[in-house]
Amino acid sequence: MKKMSEKDRERLRDLAKKQAEIANSPEMKQIETDWMASNSLQPNRPMVTIELGTFAGEVIPDMLQCEGEKAREIEALLCSNLANHILFGDDTVVRDFIPVTWNKYFVPFGIQVKQDHAKEGGVGHHFVEVLKNLEEDFDKLGASEYGVDKEATLQRVEELNSVIGDILPARLTGSCLYSVPTQNIIHIMSMENFFMSMYDAPEKFHEMMCRLTQDYLDFFDMLERENTILPTTKSEWVGQGTYAYTKELPEETNQWRQTWLFMDSQETVGLSPAMFEEFIFPYYDKIASKAGLVSYGCCEPVDPIWDTCLSRWKNLRKVSISPWCNEEIMAQRLKGKPVVYHRKPSPNFIGVGSTLDESAVRESIGRTVQLNRGRSLEFTQRDVYTIDKNISKVKRYVEIIREECAGKW
Repeated sequence: MKKMSEKDRERLRDLAKKQAEIANSPEMKQIETDWMASNSLQPNRPMVTIELGTFAGEVIPDMLQCEGEKAREIEALLCSNLANHILFGDDTVVRDFIPVTWNKYFVPFGIQVKQDHAKEGGVGHHFVEVLKNLEEDFDKLGASEYGVDKEATLQRVEELNSVIGDILPARLTGSCLYSVPTQNIIHIMSMENFFMSMYDAPEKFHEMMCRLTQDYLDFFDMLERENTILPTTKSEWVGQGTYAYTKELPEETNQWRQTWLFMDSQETVGLSPAMFEEFIFPYYDKIASKAGLVSYGCCEPVDPIWDTCLSRWKNLRKVSISPWCNEEIMAQRLKGKPVVYHRKPSPNFIGVGSTLDESAVRESIGRTVQLNRGRSLEFTQRDVYTIDKNISKVKRYVEIIREECAGKW
């Protein structure tokens, strides 16, 4: 690494001290206690997080002061660790260390995904399809490629520790396993071909799903053999927008069957429950049933497949209740079940317009809270790509959620 200026180095060390101070504060210890209680289904209160990553470009650059390229990279990391707590006041956990996860990769069927973007740096994009006809192109499905770059991972730990390790140590940390088979397939096959293949080539479709499922299981087994599975029982990331805090999984483990797993299947929103049960669920079930605890769902509504599929999982601990999900149905279905109601409100509240429609926010959040009085409830705001550079709008949004929870939960 190119020698860092003393000025940049001091800036990073000051930020590290600030993070360590917040991480060890009574306030942060209470947040951690509340996460553990919520995940243990004995909640003290509903939990609230804002996913910063999608609009970080409107927040983090203005916080940067370093001049060197490498220093600015580390500074951006530290500022991102602090931003939610300092600027928004949500329940994002500030750690007294820098987590570094193993640099692993998984390339389904060995096919590199390609995208055409509407404009450089833009969000809009199209995946370049490789499979135009499943039967005719089936031989293009090769063996999945996967591995772990241990050298790069350890270099990252050493790099961070050489600058701030005596204040805020970097250390290898676990994270939930991630398995999204239908997303993998859509990235190499158009949505239209994906749906039509179930009708035109059902046997090939099942074979494709079966192969990908086995590849995921082999990938996880490889991570275990390589000693790269770490516990997920504290502040480790769990998709999406939430944390692993639990006493139900071992604090020391190298077995993936004793960790958290995240899965979703947004791409199948157009399938009937019967078709999901036939073509998708058997393969998801083969993976999910082996994990320690499962967090399921993103934007797809889960109510259509709850009774026939998801309710079967005894290890399901969190389920996503998206803006397209029937809240009333899911509140009733989860009554008395050991599952966290993980609500993801509409991103339009803070992602559209320069001002916050407070009455609309109160109406939406209040309805969710009333449906889930006394149960483990999380609010995670995702998929916001702009806040119109209005940080106060996000902070006020969090305040309103807390006010509604305090008055109705």
